[in-house]
Amino acid sequence: MHLRINGRIWLETTAADTTQRFMGIGRLELLDHIQRTGSINQAAKAMKMSYKRAWELVHSMNTQAGTPLVTTQTGGEKGGGAIVTETGEAYLTYYRALHERFQQFLTDELTNLPR
Repeated sequence: MHLRINGRIWLETTAADTTQRFMGIGRLELLDHIQRTGSINQAAKAMKMSYKRAWELVHSMNTQAGTPLVTTQTGGEKGGGAIVTETGEAYLTYYRALHERFQQFLTDELTNLPR
């Protein structure tokens, strides 16, 4: 028998009696795509996600964070765009490191499995 340990980790916010997902691997990927493309629409396409869903995720993160992780710009000669803010970049950096530590934890725990 070949066993492995699997899991996911995410950040949540709590207010009153509700808990909401704030940051997980999917939202990290969305922010990465926004950072690379400068567009929520292009990021959504890259992830095969609807623009509406991508916008909802961005809105959710921005609202929960208090300080926007993504800012948008409408219209103009070159069209609109989206920018991952300094706060957004800080969360990206933190979550990437957290995810790496979590993966290392899972790997380490594998050695403790009964043989």
